[in-house]
Amino acid sequence: MRKAIWVLWPSFIIGGAAETVFFTLFDPMELHLFGEPVALGRLAIYSGGFFAFWAFAAASSFFTCFLQRTADEINQCPLPARARPEGCPKREDPNAMC
Repeated sequence: MRKAIWVLWPSFIIGGAAETVFFTLFDPMELHLFGEPVALGRLAIYSGGFFAFWAFAAASSFFTCFLQRTADEINQCPLPARARPEGCPKREDPNAMC
């Protein structure tokens, strides 16, 4: 839960800043999607733009969290010691990695 807050709150701020900069430079009523004018109101375009920028910022932050995991976190056996298969050499050691 803590990592989700670390990711979503800063990406929310970045999403708002990116929307502000983008829509300061571009009028939402002049945007085209696949060669056709966007047939939505200004508020819908602003909302969609914000959520798109927020999603991109969150994806970037989640990817950073994914890459900062240690080797121990990556290689740790997901099964508790007693749920490991019979014959597993790490079955008796609850702190061992598979």
